[in-house]
Amino acid sequence: MTTAQRRQLPIGTAILGVLILIGLIVAGYRYANGIGAISNLSDGRPWGLWISFDLYCGVALAAGGFVLAATVYLFHLKKYYPIIRSAILTAFLGYLLVVFALLVDLGQPWRIWHALIYWNLHSPLFEVAWCVMLYTAVLALEFSPAVFERLNLQIPIRIIRRIQIPLVVTGVVLSTMHQSSLGSMLLMMPDKLNRLWYTPILPILFLLSAISVGLAMTIVESSLSSRSFGHHVHLDILAGLGRAIPYVLGLYLVVKLGDVLIAGEIGLIFSQGVHSVLWLVEVLGGVVAPIILFSLPRVRQSPRALFWSAVIVVLGLVLNRFNVSWLSLAGRPGIGYAPHWMEFAITVGLLSGGIMVFMLANRYLSIAHHAPAESG
Repeated sequence: MTTAQRRQLPIGTAILGVLILIGLIVAGYRYANGIGAISNLSDGRPWGLWISFDLYCGVALAAGGFVLAATVYLFHLKKYYPIIRSAILTAFLGYLLVVFALLVDLGQPWRIWHALIYWNLHSPLFEVAWCVMLYTAVLALEFSPAVFERLNLQIPIRIIRRIQIPLVVTGVVLSTMHQSSLGSMLLMMPDKLNRLWYTPILPILFLLSAISVGLAMTIVESSLSSRSFGHHVHLDILAGLGRAIPYVLGLYLVVKLGDVLIAGEIGLIFSQGVHSVLWLVEVLGGVVAPIILFSLPRVRQSPRALFWSAVIVVLGLVLNRFNVSWLSLAGRPGIGYAPHWMEFAITVGLLSGGIMVFMLANRYLSIAHHAPAESG
């Protein structure tokens, strides 16, 4: 680490600390005075920034954990093992941030435990609640060897290694259910969600887009970690992930356009005003463009081009989730919504907390350099 880097690190850490502190103060104010004191949400507009970004985007951006775990442990593509722990850490932190965001967004967060004993088996939200709880626990177990190694606890490490495959299978099942069930929630709103996005196959589209962004987010996170912490990641590893993205995004595009064609609603693409613009930017910019970019060998062979192409996929996913959960979702007539600055403070505080923990984990735990796990 150079002298300049040592000088910059405390400044960045201090900024993150200030943002976290502001978020904690606003959260405390919310619990003391109610959710209406810090947000512009209402009965006519119950979903806003927190649901769109912290929940819908947060869950999808954490998909790299189950995608990489399945790739390494189930499909035995061991060349991706060097980045598996980093991907699981990112997913674990992502789900923790989702949980913390929900504790702020819920009108009565002290009742969050009700899902444990009051079961509504016909509710997609019930499935979401259980999948979040269970998959967060699975991620904690999958990441725990990094902590046990730091504490030199060999027995827990051996136990986790023995149950590695069942853990991964459980995580993949839970993630598949969770990613798709977030789309299922929107199926209950046929009169609110714009017809460009509403379709009975939303759960399938949500799952496919989550897999693609899981690959892209792993490229982004690994590239940033390599620059920030000096973790060398061989370009061939990230290029391999990039090589898979056009296939997943291509399948997503075929399913999405095929659904529009079969429904006979192709004309909606050009007749919905601002929603048509949002849809075209989402599909052309966030799906078609990355398919073309990642199909080019020279893009996959350039660390910078690979990184920025992955960023485009991430931004396309973010726009998609904002479109379906906010921008194209009709509220009560006459009631508008713009996020309160305190809503941004909560979100930025959560992101800052996640970055801070990620930095500390890379500093004090073995994230990039660890012995291959023994499965079975």
